[in-house]
Amino acid sequence: METRMNRMNSMNQLSRHIPTPPRDLLFACAVALLVTSGASAQDPVESKSFAEAFFISHSVDANGARSVEWLGSLIIWFLMATSVASISLIGQLASTNRRARIAPEKIMHRASEYLDAGRYRETMTMLVEPASRSDFATVLLGGLERAPSGFQSMQGGLDQAATEVIARRVRRVEILNVIGQVSPMIGLFGTVYGMILAFQSIVASGGNADPVLLAGGIGTALVTTFWGLIVAIPALAGYAALRGRLDASLAEAISEAETLLEKFRPGTQAETKTMKIAREDASS
Repeated sequence: METRMNRMNSMNQLSRHIPTPPRDLLFACAVALLVTSGASAQDPVESKSFAEAFFISHSVDANGARSVEWLGSLIIWFLMATSVASISLIGQLASTNRRARIAPEKIMHRASEYLDAGRYRETMTMLVEPASRSDFATVLLGGLERAPSGFQSMQGGLDQAATEVIARRVRRVEILNVIGQVSPMIGLFGTVYGMILAFQSIVASGGNADPVLLAGGIGTALVTTFWGLIVAIPALAGYAALRGRLDASLAEAISEAETLLEKFRPGTQAETKTMKIAREDASS
């Protein structure tokens, strides 16, 4: 009995040293739990409307009814489609503008060996084969085909073929630059349109517009700007990367073709053999 009483007295003394939480703190915790539970119950609705804001433009009338704002939504959808198209175009251009299709080392090495050995007919035959199809082959063939007319004509043919190759390659890549420059302008158009809607809400309410009424126009303005940047940033980055790699590959192909064409400069042995073969081809 005494042992039990001692234990109870010890527990009472220990409880006196433990601070009890104040009532205000308990009340604040209870309120926080209620608010958190209420917010968590509304999270699916809020997250849904937040996600919709990036894909659909809404407007709210004075009665609080929401409706789809079609012009703003069309701008958003157009920019989304342009984003997908630009990314697909980057992948396609990266595949078609590979160095192996512009300046293949194997074809350049074979052309150099054939010309050094005096196998000029075989060189031209090799350059027109489907397996040898490349910008280097097109440029070099443009010069070799004018061999009967002399070295100056060969240089002119090479320059003309090089200009055509560069124009064809750059024209395709330039599409990305156009997309990157125009898409922010489309986004800016949506921004101006959204701000016009917001100011119309202020005018319609007599200068005391409810923030809910302004949310539709401001949301359209910000979301269209967002999608304009989403389109422009990858397009311009892809254009810069592809253009740099394309310029390097084209420069290598044209430089190698010009080096091989130098073998036909007047006064060299190669030039004498080439003119002889060209005359034989012309006569036959």
